[in-house]
Amino acid sequence: MTSLGEGGAMPTSILVTYATRYGSTREVAETIGARLRESGFDADVRPVREVRSVDGYDAVVLGAPLYIGSLLKDAVAFLGHHRVALQQLPVAVFALGPISTDESMEDARTQLDTALAKTPWLSPAARQVFVGKYDPVKLRFVDKAIAVLPASPLHGVGPHDERDWAAIGAWAQALPASLGIVPSPPASDGD
Repeated sequence: MTSLGEGGAMPTSILVTYATRYGSTREVAETIGARLRESGFDADVRPVREVRSVDGYDAVVLGAPLYIGSLLKDAVAFLGHHRVALQQLPVAVFALGPISTDESMEDARTQLDTALAKTPWLSPAARQVFVGKYDPVKLRFVDKAIAVLPASPLHGVGPHDERDWAAIGAWAQALPASLGIVPSPPASDGD
């Protein structure tokens, strides 16, 4: 949260919060937070389940995976719980959708737009879909049961990670401009 920096200046504080089932979205959120910190922002990276309030933040970045066209329900609950406060802040949303670059990014973007349409009060300043990673060994029982079905797009797919870290970093670098925020100026030493 916002705290006094050197010389008493308040750094611009951004909450990067995420919902994740297998950890991939957390890793992307941590990368986004690191890039924001490198750019001079106070970026706090936390799972949505740990966020009690968004007070004190100047902007919020929410990340979640898309499952069968919907955002993970923890992300949806976060939006509902913090609705009033989020309407007063610039918000960016990213989703991990397809597990392969072979899948249509346009379809994944449409799924994200459809999922966000369920919260019509939210108008993200930026939104992005990234390719995720997939490891069938880590799947929970229900997800494994779906993946083994012959009709499942995951049937027979082996583990792989096609996250584009350069694209994720570039999106993180562009976020401040999209959100309309600037880092606090460095404290002067009085000279």
